[in-house]
Amino acid sequence: MSPRSIAIALIALALIGAARWYPHRSIAHEAGVLIDSVPQQREPASAAPIEHGDYRLTPLADFELDARVLSRADYSIDAGSDLSPTDLALGWRRMSDTAVIEQLDIEQSVRFYSYRWQHAPPIPADEIMRSSANMHLIPADGTVKDDLDKVRPGALIHLRGHLVYAQRSDGFHWRSSLTREDTGAGACELVLVEAIERL
Repeated sequence: MSPRSIAIALIALALIGAARWYPHRSIAHEAGVLIDSVPQQREPASAAPIEHGDYRLTPLADFELDARVLSRADYSIDAGSDLSPTDLALGWRRMSDTAVIEQLDIEQSVRFYSYRWQHAPPIPADEIMRSSANMHLIPADGTVKDDLDKVRPGALIHLRGHLVYAQRSDGFHWRSSLTREDTGAGACELVLVEAIERL
C-alpha cells in the first residue's frame, strides 16, 4: 500500500470516528444538583405479558424517573442486543451534580457500570450506589428508539416505562432489578421504555 493510500485510509478512519463521536459528545453543566427527585416505582397497572419481537416481556413494576445521563454504551453483538441495544448509566440527586461527577471515573463495559475515585469518594459510596444505576433500555417502538439514539452523556432526561422480565423461546431470560440498593450482577434495571424526553 502506498503512503498516499495509507494517508487516505487514516483520514477515512478519523472521519468515521468523528461521525460516531459527535452525536454522543457530552453536554456540559455548571456545578449543582440538577435532578432533585428519585425514581418512582409502582406495582404494575397490568401484569399481562407483552409480545415484543422474539421476546415475551412480563411487567414487574411501572417505572418513571428524571435523571442525568452519566454515560451511554451501545451494543450490537451480545445475547440481548436485539432486545436492548443501549445502556444508560443514570444519576439523580447528588449524582447529577457536576462537582461530584467530575471526581469520579465512570465507565460502562459488557453491560456493567463502574465508578472509581482517586483518594476519597466525593460523596459517601453508598449514596453513589443509591443515586445512580445502569439501565438496559428496550425501546417500545421505532419512535422511542429514534429518541434514545439522540440521547447524549450529560443530557437531562425523563424516562417512563416498565421494569420487566424478558423471556425468549430458546431459553434466554433477563430479569430487571427492583431496587436501587443492589450492586453487581443482576443489579441493573431492564426497562421497557415507552417514552424518553429531554428535560
